[in-house]
Amino acid sequence: MLKKRISRSVAGNLFLFAVVLIFALFTTLPIVYSVINSLKPVNELFYYPPRFFVERPTLDNFRDLLRLQDFSLVPIERYIYNSVFTGVLTTAAYIFLASLAAYPMAKLQYKGKKIISQIVIWAILFRPEVTAVPQYLVMSKIGFIDSYWAVIFPALASSFGVFLMTQFMQGVPDEILESAKIDGAGQWRIWRSVIMPQVKPAWLTLMIFTFQGIWNTTGTQFIYDERLKMLPAALSQIASGGFAFAGISAAVAVLLMIPPVLIFVLCQSSVMETMAHSGIKG
Repeated sequence: MLKKRISRSVAGNLFLFAVVLIFALFTTLPIVYSVINSLKPVNELFYYPPRFFVERPTLDNFRDLLRLQDFSLVPIERYIYNSVFTGVLTTAAYIFLASLAAYPMAKLQYKGKKIISQIVIWAILFRPEVTAVPQYLVMSKIGFIDSYWAVIFPALASSFGVFLMTQFMQGVPDEILESAKIDGAGQWRIWRSVIMPQVKPAWLTLMIFTFQGIWNTTGTQFIYDERLKMLPAALSQIASGGFAFAGISAAVAVLLMIPPVLIFVLCQSSVMETMAHSGIKG
């Protein structure tokens, strides 16, 4: 029996395109509005009702941000360095550790595997607010307060990356691993040369999520030395300055958006592939 071919009309295609376009404009609106605000003179930032478009575009907010350093004990470059350093180091370390932990959970057999898998899943359910006090006590006990490690170590303990990598590694055919073993490859080489290339979309997606999480953290719950604080902490301090610093706050907000947006643009094809193959196995 021949199946009837399903096709959409031109009107249906136009309707779907319009829906997708509206959704895309809605999701990009906050980014566009932040950029527009950074180009507004201070007086336009306080128009009521707020206006989406800028009447007299200016770069004064960015210039004022540079001038602000003359009166600051810590230059803005130091905050940027702190965020970039911790973001890059944490992202690289987390992908390495999460993928190493996920490999035996996905492809090896050992006692207690099911229990460990369940613990990883349960750990995802805990909100950061629940673990904040225990984390502070641990960081204080090992002497990591007022150091970059106080921001890096808690991020490395997240189980989400282990869970995500495990699901994708389970999709790698066992025959490929058996062939590698026949060729004399050990577990380390199989992980590095066989598994990681196969799950590239997964760890690129994890890279985006991890870097974005670290980039947006202030670190103020563990770090009190102004020279070690992150860029979002500087933004919070500038915003607390009141109306006079509203333009500078808008400029810093745009600077905060640039790295995550660039990383997503460079890796978006892999993210789309991850979403397309995101069937979760029990």
